[in-house]
Amino acid sequence: MITLTDTATEKVGQLLAAEGAEELALRVAVRPGGCSGFSYEMFFDGDIAADDNQTSYGDEGKVRVVVDQASAQLLEGATLDYKDGLDESGFAITNPNATRTCGCGSSFS
Repeated sequence: MITLTDTATEKVGQLLAAEGAEELALRVAVRPGGCSGFSYEMFFDGDIAADDNQTSYGDEGKVRVVVDQASAQLLEGATLDYKDGLDESGFAITNPNATRTCGCGSSFS
């Protein structure tokens, strides 16, 4: 299962609050595609399957993260971070299971 840093948890919480959708969860998935074989997908989702892996983060567990079974294997030990600086900004996944990444930084194998 993927882990969220405190910074990522805070940003996801802010985005959920801005959408007025605190009941939704952040779905993190791995899909076939991209120039290296797999690509990451993240979106807010209210359709949680019984076999999804779920973890809560932040104050009172307000930020929920769900991952489907197939993606969970590829995201084991991965970390989602959020950076807001001059050099980098946005969400970034560090995945120890990725043996190769592409130049665009959004796909891996």
